[in-house]
Amino acid sequence: MNEFEEIKNETDGNKAQGTDDQGAARIAGDGGSVGENGLALQQGVWRQTRSLDSSDPASRSIAYFSMEVGLEAAMPTYAGGLGILAGDAIRAAADMGVPMVAITLIYRKGSFRQRLDANGNQSESPCEWAPERFFEQMTQRVSIELEGRKVSLSAWRLQVTGEHGHTVPVYFIDANLPENSPHDQGLTDHLYGGDGRYRLCQEVILGIGGVAMLGALGYRGIRAFHMNEGHAALLTLALLEEGMAASGVATPGAAQVEAVRRAGVFTTHTPVAAGHDRFPRDLTAAVLGERRLRVLEQAGFHMAQELNMSELGFHFSRYANGVSMRHAQISRQMFPAYDVRAVTNGVHGATWASASFARLFDRYVPGWRGDNRYLRYAVSLPLEEIQQAHAESKADLIREVNLQTGVSLDASALTIGFARRATGYKRGDLLFADPARLRPIVKDVGPLQFVFAGKAHPRDESGKDIIRRIFRASVELGDLVRIAYLEDYDMTLGKLMTSGVDLWVNNPQQPMEASGTSGMKAALNGVPSFSVLDGWWIEGHVEGVTGWSIAEPWDDPHDYQREIASLYAKLEYLILPSYYRRPREWSAIMRSAIVLNGSFFNAHRMLAQYLQNAYAVEVLSGVAANGNGANVKAQSPMPQAAP
Repeated sequence: MNEFEEIKNETDGNKAQGTDDQGAARIAGDGGSVGENGLALQQGVWRQTRSLDSSDPASRSIAYFSMEVGLEAAMPTYAGGLGILAGDAIRAAADMGVPMVAITLIYRKGSFRQRLDANGNQSESPCEWAPERFFEQMTQRVSIELEGRKVSLSAWRLQVTGEHGHTVPVYFIDANLPENSPHDQGLTDHLYGGDGRYRLCQEVILGIGGVAMLGALGYRGIRAFHMNEGHAALLTLALLEEGMAASGVATPGAAQVEAVRRAGVFTTHTPVAAGHDRFPRDLTAAVLGERRLRVLEQAGFHMAQELNMSELGFHFSRYANGVSMRHAQISRQMFPAYDVRAVTNGVHGATWASASFARLFDRYVPGWRGDNRYLRYAVSLPLEEIQQAHAESKADLIREVNLQTGVSLDASALTIGFARRATGYKRGDLLFADPARLRPIVKDVGPLQFVFAGKAHPRDESGKDIIRRIFRASVELGDLVRIAYLEDYDMTLGKLMTSGVDLWVNNPQQPMEASGTSGMKAALNGVPSFSVLDGWWIEGHVEGVTGWSIAEPWDDPHDYQREIASLYAKLEYLILPSYYRRPREWSAIMRSAIVLNGSFFNAHRMLAQYLQNAYAVEVLSGVAANGNGANVKAQSPMPQAAP
């Protein structure tokens, strides 16, 4: 019998495509392993030992679920860092020949377009686009139950091709089908739009619909289901239901729970309690149905008054991680029952290196596109050629700034960049805490100019006010310190900015930065950082070598005034003098940023860590001696992460 024939879904009485009485084999360890899909551990390095057949779903053993995926600026299926990170992970998987398939939603109206008036007031409009220009529509259909009714789903496919020709298929789930009601057709329209009910319905489509779609498409050998943030955690419920159906039981037992846990990999991306999706129990019952909530409770997941999606992801995963060393520490404090490791984020080098730096790397660092870790050998780059490559990138940025804003920047002036979501804890206006302090610095040491970008959430009035304050600072400082704010920040502007400025600034309120990747993109292009010690910068910071810190140490909370004093003092006495008076020293810092940070904070290193520590843990270590692969401290088969 075909493993993905249609079965009766015993938990809600609804027909669902994706498995048969052997369906649990793909999560219970009875099917192929990562090694059997051609991925082998050779001398401590994971390598693809045979070519993947892109037309054969059976060759895939890792399913990567993400609420958003950023692959192209023209495809608004991402809103920010989470989606960009997912896109970079997928590209790295394609480069490395990792047997992965990815699942996300289509978002026909995207997140939103940002427009700014002369005073910095933000307005928003939908992102209308045509998925058929980019994707191939699949013929398979599945249906799920939402609020007691059937909702049909289709999928669109994009093949992401890596450096050596391997591909990773990405499926974008779409509810815009004629058999659905107008309301349900719109459930995959808006990224992070609507109310809590809309959001929960989307997460059901991603998790439960995503698992059903994989089954309909023939992916029989999935061994690891990676939940990139809690949005996808309901896939664990879908896997429980598959296991129950395969075993012919109406209540999940230890075998079904263990099978799900052995397949689960969960990555949390936020150190902020409010950032973890929570849904009231009554809303969850209305959307999922009481019977499904009982299944979760029978499987040992007790939600009390709310469904915490991160708790759900942790509970049913054998491996869980934060996205930096510091973030893992914070996550262990927030979720003390679970063993949360650290896999620090990374960026995809060939995507984020500017054209001029890509050409430079091609000449001096053969193989860097397929393995960004080779950028360690950028130590051989001549300083003069680094300066020339950067000058070309800076010229590209200045042209865009002038075109979009009319602000004429000086190519010889130290240019500082900041591009983040405009929200309170990211503190985009910290640089202008005391605008008058900048005047003597500029007059005594040298010119200074700023390029900003970043959207505020439509309902975040405090974030919108940050943008307005930056515009007011521009008026106050006038031509003495030129300030440009680029609207509608996207991947294209991100690449221009992280490669074209001279110094990258990031000043979140500690410890609220999980990782941050914009500074990694800057380092890849030889741009040093000047940032608060939080997230990835704790690991990447070497004072005066890869950049500078705003106050220190990282494990001692900073007061606001201390940070302001450090910011202006280092600009005046360290950073500007190095840039204007010791240009060769500055170029050496640029090279160190590439060598030390570009070679490590990349998606190839990141994915290699997931392969060895998360996806292939069963291959390396087997099942825990106590028979329980849950990601619980007392039961974990792996050593504890460093504190």
